[in-house]
This record gives sequence, C-alpha cells and structure tokens, in this order.
Amino acid sequence: MITIAIANQKGGVGKTTSAVNLATAMAAIGWRTLLVDLDPQGNASTGLGVPPEDRGVSSYDVLVDGVALDEAVVSTTIPDLDLVPATVDLSGAEIELVEMHDRTGRLRDGLADAHYDICFVDCPPSLGLLTLNALTAADHLLVPLQCEFYALEGLSQLLGTVEQVKDRFNSNLSIIGVALTMFDRRNRLTDQVSDDVRGVLGEVVFESVVPRNVRLSEAPSHGLPAIVYDHNCTGSRAYMDLARELIRRLPERRKAA
Repeated sequence: MITIAIANQKGGVGKTTSAVNLATAMAAIGWRTLLVDLDPQGNASTGLGVPPEDRGVSSYDVLVDGVALDEAVVSTTIPDLDLVPATVDLSGAEIELVEMHDRTGRLRDGLADAHYDICFVDCPPSLGLLTLNALTAADHLLVPLQCEFYALEGLSQLLGTVEQVKDRFNSNLSIIGVALTMFDRRNRLTDQVSDDVRGVLGEVVFESVVPRNVRLSEAPSHGLPAIVYDHNCTGSRAYMDLARELIRRLPERRKAA
C-alpha cells in the first residue's frame, strides 16, 4: 500500500478538499483507496457523507487504544473508497499520546495490515503528534499551498520537520509534491506567488493547479466530493488532472493512469 500524508500546518489551504477529491479520483480509476481522517474537526468524514453519529469507532481508537483498523473502517458511497473517520476525541489525543511508547508510530502500526492500493491521511493544521504519526506512517508527503502572500511562510518549518522525521522515524519519507490551491488567474498576486514558489521549489511543485471554485466549497455541505457533486466544474477537473500527475510521480505505482 502506498501511503500519502496531506499536510500543512497552516489552516485553510485546501488539505481536506485535496484529500477527499484525490482519494475519490484514485478510487474512480479502480485503485482500492483508504482515506484516514486525522483532523479532530472531522471535515473529511463529513465531506464523504459520514455523519458524526455513524462514527462509532474512529482514528482516535486506532491511535490511542490500538483498535484494529478493520473495526474503524466504514464504507462510503464511492465505490473502492473506504474511510477511517475522525471524532472530536482526537482533540485530546495529542496529550494522551505524549505518555505512550512509540508515540509517533501508532498510525504506522495501525496501517500495517491494511489491504489497499493507496491510503491518504488528512492531517490537522499543526505539526503536533497527530501529524508526526502521519509522516511516520507515510511513504510520501503532499503539501497543499494556498496562492496567497504568506504561502511560503511556515513551509520551511514543515520541510524542517520532514527532515527530522526522516532522521529519527521514517527514512523512506519523501515529498511527492506541492499543490498550488485557491488559484485565481484574475489576481496578479496569485501569478506572482506561483512564480515565487516555483522559483524556490522547482519541479517539486505540481504543474496542475487548483482554482478557486464555488463548487469545491458547496460539495461538502452535500456530503459529496466535488468530483461527484459536479465532475465538470473547473475544480473537479483540476483534481482529476492532479491525480493523473500524482500517479506519474509515484515510483511504486502498480497501475496505469
């Protein structure tokens, strides 16, 4: 199984939207896909139509109590896409994990027996123990980066954390790419930020960009990924393009795009 953590400690950059729609795109082409919601807000779970009352066993139970992953997995309305939902209990997990043995390897252990082609982990907007668990479990990191003035602020901190994780917990972790989100071609600043990011990071940045799009914002309120809610909107097409590009970057890929 290929595991990809989707992380950025800055909030509101499109992590959950990216996680939900990339997972849906991969499932749509036949990859058996798992999405792990590791954000206490549980937005990825809501965005896939799983209400709080249907989240009996969650990622909290896998992390803190060592519950088997199979007990936490729920099916979604998307064929080939399963979910490990999140509950508000995760908000206290950071404190509980501090005292635990191998506190950064709990998710890695939980995913050890998972039988999927690919797994996405939607991380919270922080660099705490939840995100460290995701990075320790992951083969790759995908970073959504909003096209705004402070886009690069904090990115160096995230990249520094990645190096520390590689040194101490997961030497195989690599950055699969940086995805520019909330792209608005009408705004001159957006182009400037895009040029700056590409100038600093080069080919690490995906060619595909995700535009600002009303349909992307509307879809979660219907409990659907945008790719299902309106597969012809510009946001959905962007995520399908991003998924194709992601597959081409996967050194372990076993299927054709």
